[in-house]
Amino acid sequence: MALDIKKFIGRFVEEANDHLGRMSHGLSALEQGSASTEDVNSLFRSVHTLKGSSRMLKLEPITQLAHSLEDVLSALRDQQLQVNHTVMSALYQGVDVLSDQVEQLAEHGQVTENPTLEQLCQQLSGLAEGQPEQPEQPEQPEQPEQPEQPEQPEQPEQSEQSEQPEPSDLAIRAVPASPVVKPIAEHVTPVLAASDTVRIKLTKLEELIKLMGELLSSHAGMRELSVTARRLEQQLQQTQDELPLAMRQFSRDMRDMVLSQDSLMQELHDKALQLRMLPLSIVFDPAARLVRDLARSLGKQVECRIYGGEIELDRQMIDQLADPIIHLLRNALDHGIEAPEQRHKAGKLTQGLLHICARQDAGWVVLDIRDDGIGLSVQAIRERALKKSLFSLAELQDMSDQQVIDLIFLPGFSTSSMITELSGRGVGMDVVKRTIVDELQGLVSIETRRGEGTCFTLRLPLSLAIMRVLLIRAGTQVLGFTAQYVTELLRVSAESLIHVADRNAVIIRNEFVPVVKLADLLNLPETDVSRTPLSRESKDLLLLVLRVHTEKLAVQVDELLDERDLVIKQLPEHLVSNPLISGMVSKGQNHLVSLIHVPYLLDISRKNKQSASKHSRVDSEKLKKRILVVDDSLNTREIERDVLEAWGYHVTLAEHGQEGLEKALAEDFDAVLTDVEMPVMDGFTLTGLLREDANYKDKPIIIITSREKESDRRRGIEVGADAYIVKGSFDQNSLVDTLKVLLD
Repeated sequence: MALDIKKFIGRFVEEANDHLGRMSHGLSALEQGSASTEDVNSLFRSVHTLKGSSRMLKLEPITQLAHSLEDVLSALRDQQLQVNHTVMSALYQGVDVLSDQVEQLAEHGQVTENPTLEQLCQQLSGLAEGQPEQPEQPEQPEQPEQPEQPEQPEQPEQSEQSEQPEPSDLAIRAVPASPVVKPIAEHVTPVLAASDTVRIKLTKLEELIKLMGELLSSHAGMRELSVTARRLEQQLQQTQDELPLAMRQFSRDMRDMVLSQDSLMQELHDKALQLRMLPLSIVFDPAARLVRDLARSLGKQVECRIYGGEIELDRQMIDQLADPIIHLLRNALDHGIEAPEQRHKAGKLTQGLLHICARQDAGWVVLDIRDDGIGLSVQAIRERALKKSLFSLAELQDMSDQQVIDLIFLPGFSTSSMITELSGRGVGMDVVKRTIVDELQGLVSIETRRGEGTCFTLRLPLSLAIMRVLLIRAGTQVLGFTAQYVTELLRVSAESLIHVADRNAVIIRNEFVPVVKLADLLNLPETDVSRTPLSRESKDLLLLVLRVHTEKLAVQVDELLDERDLVIKQLPEHLVSNPLISGMVSKGQNHLVSLIHVPYLLDISRKNKQSASKHSRVDSEKLKKRILVVDDSLNTREIERDVLEAWGYHVTLAEHGQEGLEKALAEDFDAVLTDVEMPVMDGFTLTGLLREDANYKDKPIIIITSREKESDRRRGIEVGADAYIVKGSFDQNSLVDTLKVLLD
């Protein structure tokens, strides 16, 4: 019986993709000069394996190209050829064409003819022979080094399950065993061999994980029954002198069994989730190829370096990461990295550098996409926002640089003056934010310096299937918060609250954090116990401190009910459009709890504050006084601005000393309020530099800080501060009175 080669195509595609991934990593290390001898040997082995396997399956185009790549790698390994731009470009092109061929094989079951293949093979063979230019009539060198037949590695397994996979299949791998060489004869009956890979339908895996999640949620009901049994036991003890031994034993056995099953089921669910975890290299490797292709089309020279591709994420998240990463890479290439001549004029290397880096940070995976380009222009963003009538000139002037930079996430916002196939339509960055923040429950932030480059940081949970959740009660409602947005849980006395600008705040480590009752913010019905007003006469308050980027909000809750890893359920159809709810969890006994989407909750709080501020009266005479507030805490800046604007002052914000100095020198302010501990430049340095400027030699400068030491007070006076206010004893009337005295 003749052997049906088509049965082995699926296994070859799977193995080829593995080898192509290793080759992409190896070429990147080779280009960066960090490749060891073993790295080069590994590259050679991968391409040699592809050559042997493709020859057995009579895939001649793949065999021909792999053979030419092997020639070049052999020359590099033997140090007969040195790494340079021409060599790397040809190697990258060869791997790209190989990837295309394997993709065609996966989709159509065969490799189509490529008109450029022969020319590419000639170029590679010429490089292997040390020829810098492509000869007109190159001769194909014969490679006598290694006999092909005895060293054909990794023959595809002869199994009925090795047919070409459907796109929805998922391969689950164990640690690969040593390759076994088995030559294929034309009339040999296939032999079933052991395999380290089991191919299953992805839909079946999803069903398994879904069932495990339901089982874990159902077990929460058993846990509550155990608690109920313990409560009944305690109640019976109050009415009887002694409980029957069998009842006490039953109660203990039930608790022990529930605890034992709890850990086992949690471990089983974790193992099931791990089956769906995939390495980020699935996204990163095509991204590196995209960078090379786009850079070439834009006439730019860009090196792409990738780190952390081995870090794993849930497949659900991997699938949604491609679009945001592509948008960020396109922006970096089109807007960020300059053309070679511009970089040369700026004193930079003509070749730009783009880093894609992944790392784990506790329960997060952090992705950094960094370029060494021109950086974002804060002024250009301001002008664009003004031109599109998104904000008034006064509102834009009041914004800090970071707040202005964050405007690029608004729908339809773009600073590009021309619409191209890459940018200018204003549909990129809002997609990034919506995907990362709303759909993947993550965070996105920007760090940029003009002339030095930009870094986008994406913080993502490891999985959306199961997350750490805090269950709380607010009024009559039980609600949940995913732990990535919770910074801490505090119990404070009502007397420690500060009433500023018609709202409450608490000082947490040198920062004013607004406080609001969650039940009031969400208009929830309250129990008699929770109706105590948020005032200084109240008892101790339980505050859940939430954070999104640099913005914090402390919400008062009535009770913390539980904290544990819980299975996240998708929203039913009637709740999908509700931006306040991000998912649901089961509290046990079919009791579903809504998870609050914290970024939207902070938006509600911000809009309520803005609505309330519209009713504040403004003294037109005092509007002539302009105040600069400098503090690295967004909350502190906003609260101090609210206080000052309530008294009629016009306020401009800056988030660190350097930005404060630049704004002070660019504009004319009547007074400056500054913190001490700030990045880039602290408040002492800022005060000293302002006193050296003639315009601010005699103008009021007030330091507002949490530093209480006498030595800090003396230093503040020495550098020229007119007043020193400690945040711990902050009183808005004291601040306003001090400002009045200094300005009169």
